[in-house]
Amino acid sequence: MKTILLLEDLPEIRAWLRKLVQQVFPDAAISESSRVHDALELVKTVKFDLALVDLGLPDGSGVEVVTRLRDLQPDAQSVVVTIHDDDEHLFPALQAGAFGYILKEQARELIIEQLQRISQGEPPLSPSIARRVMAYFTEKARPSARNSPVPHVSLTDRETEVLLRVAKGYTLPEIGVQLGLSRHTIADYVKQIYRKLNVSSRAEAALEAQRLGLFG
Repeated sequence: MKTILLLEDLPEIRAWLRKLVQQVFPDAAISESSRVHDALELVKTVKFDLALVDLGLPDGSGVEVVTRLRDLQPDAQSVVVTIHDDDEHLFPALQAGAFGYILKEQARELIIEQLQRISQGEPPLSPSIARRVMAYFTEKARPSARNSPVPHVSLTDRETEVLLRVAKGYTLPEIGVQLGLSRHTIADYVKQIYRKLNVSSRAEAALEAQRLGLFG
């Protein structure tokens, strides 16, 4: 049974999100919060599998919760659900550790489909957000005007195995079981991979894995 946190200050939107979550994860235990402070307190005491986080809250930004959840519960997945589709909100959220980024303005059916991707290990990204992120990485990989070569990312076979599983959404303990390694060893590999790829979240890692052709 999944344990899910909903962070949204508007009661009607929170109720709408709860119905969507219950449709996708009917057996989930759902905790709700309307303030960053309360969500941060919940994260200290409740182990979450998933958090759906709004960004603009009365007492701060949901990015604070994404960051705290990443630090305290690295196996949990945070998904931003927001109206903001600009770079100023998107990339700080991904850098803080958000696994996905969904826009509220989408059709209900599309949001349900994106939430269902979580169980398949795919980052739930709204189409316009996915295009924006891919454009960012394409630009990042493009040679400069002086035609300087793009640095080659060299991952070991073991790092490649770990990256592929991280990109598919497996938790650190699950990856450890699959590869016969301890959770702490896997965590060390993940830190090394993030450093080499210059990323800081599962969503970015998944996109880099796709760019490197690991899903093929």
